[in-house]
Amino acid sequence: MPSVELTVYDKSGKEIDKLTVYTELLVDHINNQLLHDAVVMYQSNIRQGSARTKSRADVAGHKKKMYKQKGTGNARAGHRRSGVRRGGGHIFAKRPRNWFFRLPSKALKKAARMAFVAKLNDLQVTLIDALSVEQPKTKEVAEILNALKIKDTVLVAIEKHNTNLYKSFRNIEGVQILPVSDLNAYEILRPKRLLMTRTAYESFVNSIITPSDYETALNELKKSSTAVATTSAT
Repeated sequence: MPSVELTVYDKSGKEIDKLTVYTELLVDHINNQLLHDAVVMYQSNIRQGSARTKSRADVAGHKKKMYKQKGTGNARAGHRRSGVRRGGGHIFAKRPRNWFFRLPSKALKKAARMAFVAKLNDLQVTLIDALSVEQPKTKEVAEILNALKIKDTVLVAIEKHNTNLYKSFRNIEGVQILPVSDLNAYEILRPKRLLMTRTAYESFVNSIITPSDYETALNELKKSSTAVATTSAT
């Protein structure tokens, strides 16, 4: 049965607990194509789409033919606005456009679960017992990251929005903080590491599968694994 053991740390980087996550109960497999489609969608939706260049119709100048077609010895030419001439308009001019599109919500939720399991399998998820500051203090949260030996880009996932934590983390390069309700496949996959509080982790897992269903599925997996082992032994 595929599983990942997560260590829970405190603010000083000391190990205080361990959690076993059975990834098969969260997603049955990881679909790379779905993850790719989800990331492309999120990247496309943040494009401004405001690029604009001038076409021949937008460039100043008359439309009269510059000189007659034949008899001059020169290559034939049209008017000064032509896209082949310096100062002319763009032949395929860019126009503002809306890049927004949307995948089905069920597909996006599944992609977020797959992204989380991919991070678990790559051992890039770190759990911290609690994360809080009395007032915005970048030095304090930077010391926590150093204690946890996190030096790569990291997404800090908390249970709900916390102004003090947000203001503390926002000045650190490569660090982003989000409530667990805002997590999606793109935000999970973009940084190298994922730092979650224990309550944020439990909230995220419970949004995937309820505790009662998790226990039921876990018992069924254990029974099937035991049956397979017994059959192999005989």
